[in-house]
Amino acid sequence: MDLAYLWYDAAHAMLAPARAATDFARAALSNPFNPLSYAPCARTMSAGFEMFERVTRRYAKPSFGLDTTLVDGQRVPVTETIVWKRPFCQVIAFERGPTAKPKHQPKLLIVAPMSGHYATLLRGTVEAFLPTHNVMITDWADASMVPIASGGFDLDDYIDYVKDMCRDLGPDLHILGVCQPSVPVIAAVARLEAENDPAIPRSITLMGGPVDTRRSPTAVNLLAEKRGSEWFRNNCIYTVPPGHPGAFRQVYPGFLQLSGFMAMNLDRHMDAHKDMFRHLVRGDGDLAEKHRDFYDEYMAVMDLTAEFYLQTVDKVFVNHELPKGEMTHRGDPVDLVAIRRCAIMAVEGENDDISGIGQTLAALDLTPNLPADRKAYHLQPKVGHYGVFNGSRFRSDIAPRIADFIATHEQSRTPAVSALPAPRRPELESAD
Repeated sequence: MDLAYLWYDAAHAMLAPARAATDFARAALSNPFNPLSYAPCARTMSAGFEMFERVTRRYAKPSFGLDTTLVDGQRVPVTETIVWKRPFCQVIAFERGPTAKPKHQPKLLIVAPMSGHYATLLRGTVEAFLPTHNVMITDWADASMVPIASGGFDLDDYIDYVKDMCRDLGPDLHILGVCQPSVPVIAAVARLEAENDPAIPRSITLMGGPVDTRRSPTAVNLLAEKRGSEWFRNNCIYTVPPGHPGAFRQVYPGFLQLSGFMAMNLDRHMDAHKDMFRHLVRGDGDLAEKHRDFYDEYMAVMDLTAEFYLQTVDKVFVNHELPKGEMTHRGDPVDLVAIRRCAIMAVEGENDDISGIGQTLAALDLTPNLPADRKAYHLQPKVGHYGVFNGSRFRSDIAPRIADFIATHEQSRTPAVSALPAPRRPELESAD
């Protein structure tokens, strides 16, 4: 068994006494009943202790914390209910309290990225749609918490999960795939279409996803192509040590993914922590709290199964199997020309440094048998990857467009299976 993960656990354990001591000292120095707390040196020491504790902490899975929402101007309570569950995923439904004038609202399943962070990273996405949609979200499991007896989880399993969600949570389902899920979501829809499955969702919206990473390749895309799948297998896969429910499972650790995220914008993160220290010293509570909220979410990471991670690197980023028409699922072809009924919207950010412009738009170009009135595209100016699904521009510009797209295809019924001809490639039609 490799020892890297074990040493990572050991380092956290060895720092635990120092972390507890500094946290106790911070609490003592910031206590308003302590006269020393009003001295400038005490504030500086307290800020330093908090920074040490936060930098060395292992961050727990955050909560959504969405207790209420507005429905038709009426404040109603929100409760989380698990409506679908498998070993590696559960679907959380955000059930809202009764309103004075209940009316039909579309069912929206948000497929969160399985790329190192928890589904709570999309808290703002959920919050934006709660007043107008029946919202559900995939809550992917940390692989280190899934016993090895539960079996593996690869890209084929991911596609199976999405297909099963469509069957079990439908009918009349709309799907929103954020970033990484774009490929398995559209692959699942292609297989449902090819199988003439009645569970085909009414629409899918793909946001900042790597459908074809040959278009406007980013540093992330170029690194994957340069290194190749074997390099990632040899350098990024570790064994979960004893002491975790998923002990001895091969995983891509969340702490490794986090270090990669931090390295991409190291100067920005260092400046943010310097600013946090200054806010604490000056007593700027609101600004310090914003920092805490962001990094409590950003630093909370989960492990991915090795087989899923390596297949994603190989099929999506190195070999580009989906846009080449070479991708398969359980031996069956994943051919996007089969999509003829499910409406598709692609959303991209102008400054996205993870999924470049055109990578998500490729989904519309690769579905020639889908009528033009069932396709939509939006390029949001002046936003990066995170801004595609969160933040002020998402709330004011992107979310309303998605809601309009969903409303359009909620009202227009999907054509019956028997009424549609078999899918055909454009080049075959031209030959005829």
